[in-house]
Amino acid sequence: MSDDVIALGQPTVGEAELAAIAEVFASGWLAGAGPTCRRFEERFAAATGTRHALTTANCGSALHLALLTLGVRPGDEVVVGDYTFPATGHAVMWAGAKPVFADVRPDIWTVDPAAVEAAITPRTVGIIAVDAFGQPADYDELRAIADRHGLFLVEDAACAAGATYKGRPAGSLADVATFSFHGRKGITAGEGGAYVTDRDDLVAHARKLHTYGVEGALTRAELSDLPIPAFTELGYNYRLSDVAAAIMLAQLDRLPDLLAAKRRTAARYGELLKDHELIVTPHEAPDREHPWQSYVVTLDPSVDRGAVALGLRRRGVQCTFGTYASHVQPLYGQSAPCPVSADLFARHLAIPMHANLTDAQVETVVATLVDVVASAATGR
Repeated sequence: MSDDVIALGQPTVGEAELAAIAEVFASGWLAGAGPTCRRFEERFAAATGTRHALTTANCGSALHLALLTLGVRPGDEVVVGDYTFPATGHAVMWAGAKPVFADVRPDIWTVDPAAVEAAITPRTVGIIAVDAFGQPADYDELRAIADRHGLFLVEDAACAAGATYKGRPAGSLADVATFSFHGRKGITAGEGGAYVTDRDDLVAHARKLHTYGVEGALTRAELSDLPIPAFTELGYNYRLSDVAAAIMLAQLDRLPDLLAAKRRTAARYGELLKDHELIVTPHEAPDREHPWQSYVVTLDPSVDRGAVALGLRRRGVQCTFGTYASHVQPLYGQSAPCPVSADLFARHLAIPMHANLTDAQVETVVATLVDVVASAATGR
């Protein structure tokens, strides 16, 4: 990428990650679910305030494992926050169930508890709340709904590493939570994910399913005899390599500094854009700490978003839309409207957000955005 282009997202990696990889190379265990994965799992469980963590190939595989271990079966329905990358809805379908999408709050874009309650039917077995761009959903209200109806609650915390809800860390807010370590996430190994829970039974089942349905090689190596595993349940290859886990150990060390840098950037964006009549900045709920995985603005309906995106990119500022209104995706065949999510899908614009942005770059992004928005406004 040209030095003149301001990246939408960018990992913060360097000598610490290279040293961690070298240590794994020297150990001779590069494959998945090895000793370095176990070390990261212990540390990540502590960071998320949970008893157990399991590394996975990505967040989608962690979501699939969550649904399988919670007993989702064909014919079941799972209520899903609508405004999310389709991995959330896909995971429900991978388990053979039907995602039923519920609309979101207009201010913080997480699932509206009232919409969740309205979407419950006799076939509903659970709820997946999505931490929109990292900001946690309303877990106290969602837990009350889940308990009242006898449902499980899953936290899709793909973007939420380091976030908090009423002082509790993301990951500790539901029966199971799942994280992503994709390249645009707050901490990253390029790809990867994690499944976290307090329940011994769930993580034991997930650990078996993520290695084709048998105990992993590391567990077998710790035994005194030569166990020959039997395949009694269909499993998957959802393991994370130890090379990626080593990178994640270094990234976890960086997490406090990465969060602080992005919070400073978010505050600066908010200060520079607060009085712009055609651009609404994102809202952070007062009882939550937002990790700012992305910085997403809402454009006035009079603004041609496509023209804004083109103008930004021509001038070296990367951008994209926010995320998806799942209910309008043809795959799902969903007909129930989610008007708030649909409106956000049409008007959201993500601008550069990562820990490496300089003050000068932030000011350039804002000046360019303000200029191209003014040119793209119609009927004013």
